[in-house]
Amino acid sequence: MRGSNSKPRASENGNGEAADWELRPGGMLVQKREDEFDSAVPLIRIKVYHDSYQHDVTVPAQSTFGELKRVLGQVTGLAPEEQRLLFRGKEKDDHEYLHMAGVKDMSKVVLLEDPASREKKIEQMQRNQGIAKACEAVAGVRDEVDKLIEKVNALESSVRRGTKVPDQEFVVLTELLMRQLLKLDSIEAEDEARVQRRTEVRRIQHYVELLDALKVAARNPNPLSNSSNGTTVTTQWQTFGSGMGSLAPPAANPFTQINNEWEKFE
Repeated sequence: MRGSNSKPRASENGNGEAADWELRPGGMLVQKREDEFDSAVPLIRIKVYHDSYQHDVTVPAQSTFGELKRVLGQVTGLAPEEQRLLFRGKEKDDHEYLHMAGVKDMSKVVLLEDPASREKKIEQMQRNQGIAKACEAVAGVRDEVDKLIEKVNALESSVRRGTKVPDQEFVVLTELLMRQLLKLDSIEAEDEARVQRRTEVRRIQHYVELLDALKVAARNPNPLSNSSNGTTVTTQWQTFGSGMGSLAPPAANPFTQINNEWEKFE
C-alpha cells in the first residue's frame, strides 16, 4: 500500500489553475481559503462585551481569535494589536481557533483594550489638548499685537508727514510690544503651536525695530522741509526681503551748496 501524505497538496480547480489545500483542525483536508472566511464553514454569532458596549458579530465557526479581532476592529475602531480577547476568564492568542477553545453560537467574549495602547492614546489626547491651548494663547497675543501695530502705523504716517512726535510715544509702544514678546516666551508650545509662536515673535521683533528707526527719524526733522522756500525733502523707505522696514538717508538737495574747508595736520 502506498502511504498517505499529510502534507498540503495541489490540484486543479475549475479554472484549470493549481489549487492549494490545507489541513484544518480535526484532520479535515480542505481547499485553502482565498477569502478571509470560508463560506462552506457554518457561521456562529458571538456576543462581545467591550466596556459598557455589547457587539454581536457573526464569524465562521472555525475562525481564529486573530480573525475575530480583525472583524471587531471594523466595529470598534481598535486595531487588532490593540485588542485583548478573553474567553471564560482567559486571554486567547491570535492563532487559537474559536471552536477548539469551546466558543459556540451565542458564546460571550470579553474585549479589553491593551493597557499600553490606552495609555498612548491618553498621552496623545493630552498632547493635542496642550497644543490647542497653546494655539489659543498665541492667538490672544496676536490680537493684542494687531492693536499695537495700528498705533505703530499711525506713528509712521506722522513721521512721514514730518509731524513732531515725542520720544515717549515710541518708548511706550516698544515696551508694550516687548510685554507681548514675554507672554509668547511663557507659552509652552509644540508642533503647530510652536510654528505660530515663532511667527508672532518675528512679527513683534520687526515692529520693535521699526519703532527704533522711526524714533531716529523723528529726532532729525529736515530743516529744508519748509513750504516757504519751495524745497521738499522726503524720507525714503526701503523694504528688505526679510520684511524689515528701514530708513535710508534723504537725497541731497541739488540747490544746496556745502563747502568744507579741511585743515591739514602735520
